[in-house]
Amino acid sequence: MINVIKKLIIACSILPILAVGCGWKEEVIISGSTMGTTYQIKIITSYFNSLKGLKEKIDKRLDEINQNMSTYRPDSEISRFNAIQDSQARFRISNDFLNVMQVAQRIYERSDGAWDGTIKPLVNLWGFGNTRNVQQVPIESDIKATLSVVGFQHIHVSAEGYLQKKLGPLTLDLASIAKGYAVDQISRLLKDLGLVHFLVEIGGEVYAAGYRKDGSSWRVGINQPDISAAVTDTYQVVPLHNRAMATSGDYRNYFEVQGHRYSHILDPRTGYPVNNGVVSVSVVADNCMLADGLATAVMVMGHEVGLALIASLDRVEALIIIRNADTTLSNYASNAFGSEPD
Repeated sequence: MINVIKKLIIACSILPILAVGCGWKEEVIISGSTMGTTYQIKIITSYFNSLKGLKEKIDKRLDEINQNMSTYRPDSEISRFNAIQDSQARFRISNDFLNVMQVAQRIYERSDGAWDGTIKPLVNLWGFGNTRNVQQVPIESDIKATLSVVGFQHIHVSAEGYLQKKLGPLTLDLASIAKGYAVDQISRLLKDLGLVHFLVEIGGEVYAAGYRKDGSSWRVGINQPDISAAVTDTYQVVPLHNRAMATSGDYRNYFEVQGHRYSHILDPRTGYPVNNGVVSVSVVADNCMLADGLATAVMVMGHEVGLALIASLDRVEALIIIRNADTTLSNYASNAFGSEPD
């Protein structure tokens, strides 16, 4: 009898296609709200898995991350750091905050400043921020003045677990990578609980582990980059297996003045919205935080420089969609983007 049980366990671990015969019972969906958006988690469960109390654990972990990095919470870590004006002060931070800041520093450096977590004053100036100011083109002197308090290089990130401003008025906003980090952390939580096959999605950023119920790879759609498109309108479907994907776009958040379109995607180096034709960037990587930040960076860099950056990184792929002068769409992809995962 013992040998029979051993053989059954071995058979269940060989091929995901044998899942139905090895006791997989259903796809369970857990959903909720976090970070000003929604999350949805699909889990392929077996009779050996217990999901009791799982939603509570997920919500607790997401709340912890929010308490670290939400600029909407006045008592969060990031809000308390932003309130500091003393350039000599060392601000002790949690492991979550440190993990995000170390990756943020890497993306800032590799993108030559195209991604910058201190850009929020510029976002507010253009009317795209929390304050929802009037959306209008600022005067050049205001842009220059705001640029003087922007620059990730003015923050010292210590491996010992603290941050230090070199410029007192500097503020951080990590919204462009915090969702990706949350996806990674919930995925880690699920893995630590012994779950193997699942899809985690927070605000459109995803991590896919293992396989779907039928044994095939998870498939994630890239939204059609058009303001009139429904969330279900798909430009391309991407297979994912033990990989993350994040997408950034400028086609829903912009304003027009005298026929000129101003995107909410700003170049931190110039202070102005990008005007490079890129409307959507999707990045696939081993973790969602990196994919999230790179998607924003490549939006700013443009398709040629952006693809060069992607090509220089191991196990990172991207699809860049541009709108041509005649309003048609074209795309540029790295070599292995969209290929069936190993």
